[in-house]
Amino acid sequence: MPEIVRRAVDEAEAALRFDFPAHARYEVLQRAAALVEARQEDYAWSIAREGSKTIREARREPSRAANILRLSAEEGRRIAGETLPFDSRKGSENRVGYYMRVPAGVIGAIAPFNDPLAVAAHKIGPALAAGNAIVYKSSPLSRAAPEMLGRDLMEAGLPAGRLSVVDGGDEAGEALVRDARVRVLSFTGGVATGERIAAAAGIKKLLLELGSNSPVIVLADADLPRAVSAVCDGAFAQAGQNCLGVQRVFVEDSVYREFATSLANAAGRLRVGSALDESTDVCGLITEAQAVRVERWVREAVESGARVLTGGRRDDALYWPTVLEGVPAGAKLDCEEVYGPVVSLYSVRTLDEAIERANAVRFGLHAAIFTESLNNAFRAIRELRAGAVIVNDSTDYRLDVMPFGGVKSSGIGREGIRFAIEEMTEIKVVCLNLRHS
Repeated sequence: MPEIVRRAVDEAEAALRFDFPAHARYEVLQRAAALVEARQEDYAWSIAREGSKTIREARREPSRAANILRLSAEEGRRIAGETLPFDSRKGSENRVGYYMRVPAGVIGAIAPFNDPLAVAAHKIGPALAAGNAIVYKSSPLSRAAPEMLGRDLMEAGLPAGRLSVVDGGDEAGEALVRDARVRVLSFTGGVATGERIAAAAGIKKLLLELGSNSPVIVLADADLPRAVSAVCDGAFAQAGQNCLGVQRVFVEDSVYREFATSLANAAGRLRVGSALDESTDVCGLITEAQAVRVERWVREAVESGARVLTGGRRDDALYWPTVLEGVPAGAKLDCEEVYGPVVSLYSVRTLDEAIERANAVRFGLHAAIFTESLNNAFRAIRELRAGAVIVNDSTDYRLDVMPFGGVKSSGIGREGIRFAIEEMTEIKVVCLNLRHS
């Protein structure tokens, strides 16, 4: 497997010797977007069959991926620099110049199993739009959609070597991380793997999206039905296998019991079943081992005093949507990323307490607050330590043009088309020393 990665990097380096102008990149990405849209059902069923999403959830990915490719095409035509004021320093009056952005070169990308098509589009689209070549290592658990996207890009006219989609496990990933010819390494996954990548990568730019256990604050003045609906969707979509999923909810005392009862009832109404069943709301986790781990974390919390309001049941890889309260500080469900359909509720007296507890973990990807008070909303925006603060919506909201990423152990760098292009380009300064007239 490392040899496959080395050959892919060889081909990427060779492809970079040939011109691939912005207008050609634009046309390829636009044609590929049209092909993805034309094959939406094929993509959707491939995603659902691999087990990470229900078929209804999977159907949302192809149109999103097509949009990401189109956004990448447009942003690729707007890569620009600016002139520099060399005469701002005495003695440089005869100098003029500018800076421009140039392709970084070979991009390496390592992807998780969830959102297999959208994540691929988010890494491949900006990389190509910026003029790079990219070696994309998909997850062995969800490889069909990235491979289909690679074929569609080739059919759209992408020059050979500009994209290689490779499969494989840790050995393939390590080969990509350690290859000095890879100038930018984009990884989405867990903190432990991210730390290993940072230690092994050498001198290259790292873009690391490392997950979270996202907090939501619900104040007494919130629209409670709206908050319940958003939290339910945010906690249990994709069976909780989502780095933006709601995991911890801090509810003001006076409305805590009403909120907790409503959320437990909403979660209990969700239909659990096969990903291929059109009526399923929550499907199984990607593997039974992951469901067993979630079961173990819930059991540990309960043994330490937590109470299950609904759920807490496993059948093979299926884990029922679970709402808990009284999860003690320091339990895995409280401070680690569960990556499953489990949400923990906490009663708080004040916004200050909610913000303090929301920040009291090593993660900081997205946070959210439900309130009708602008003052409270802006206090949360100012004081929550997160890459994004969402007001009156779930943490599980992402617009593909947002600068997406987190703080603390949630990672470094930003995705989102324009911002990813900036990360995947280098700045080159041009200075001309002109003769005196």
